Amino acid sequence: MTNSLGKIGFAGIGAMGTPMSTNLIKAGHKLVLFDIDPKKAQAVAATNECEVATSLTDLAGRSNTVITMLPDGKLVRKALLGDNDSGKNCITETLKPGSLIIDMSSSSPMGTRELGAILEKKGFQFIDAPVSNGVKGAIAATLSIMVGGDKTVFDRVKPMLEKMGNQIYYAGPLGAGHAIKALNNYVSAAGMIAACEAMHAGEAFGIDPNVAIDIINTSSGYNGTTQRKCKQFMISGTYNAGFSTGLMAKDVRTALDIAQAMGTSTILAKPTADIWDAMEKKLGFLSDHTEMHKFTNKNK
Repeated sequence: MTNSLGKIGFAGIGAMGTPMSTNLIKAGHKLVLFDIDPKKAQAVAATNECEVATSLTDLAGRSNTVITMLPDGKLVRKALLGDNDSGKNCITETLKPGSLIIDMSSSSPMGTRELGAILEKKGFQFIDAPVSNGVKGAIAATLSIMVGGDKTVFDRVKPMLEKMGNQIYYAGPLGAGHAIKALNNYVSAAGMIAACEAMHAGEAFGIDPNVAIDIINTSSGYNGTTQRKCKQFMISGTYNAGFSTGLMAKDVRTALDIAQAMGTSTILAKPTADIWDAMEKKLGFLSDHTEMHKFTNKNK
């Protein structure tokens, strides 16, 4: 199955794309790398057997399958279709019709469906496969990967995805992967606010935050934040979990958009989005998302 997808073009060699592409190379896949910062792709190539493309069109011209791992859906669309969907200086200008494109970025599910319709008319296969579990998971190849699109395509790419993650899910039709990724991050974001407020209230009452988290983690209130972030990044004061406030705020807004588009309840999603937007405005896009601990602390 290693070569069933042919040569893989990997666009976006950032904090996540670097270990993800490296794990594919180590598993025996032939890769062509591209990043707008050439040094990032060259750094991977310096210690791994792979090719480096000089442009998106060069990447696509050498590839049978393309993976995009970019900051958001707008950049994915630009990379695939060009400025204003011009079809110039982009992946689809030189990628052979019939080729598979896999978007592993955190994109809008509605935008993914729209993009998929355009790519289908151009003769390309397209699935979404966003990831969770962060940089540590990318390095260890223990990512959770959620896939939306044709089930037969999912079955074909699953062995390749298993080289980057150990929890691979078929979520449903095109866009379902991006939808559940945003909804998952919304649940995480809401839980983080609750955990921070509980720590602050408990401390004001005289409860050591470390003791509070120990109790919560052996009781019904535990969540991802209490288990993996409170002591490690918040109480310690390091605030360096590696995921930005801006990206979390974006994902929560996407989750809110999904609920509104589907006509489902937003009684918690709306205020959660408002809180993350306010934090981003105050602390900046690049602040670490665990700084919610500082943002909710009225005593500092």
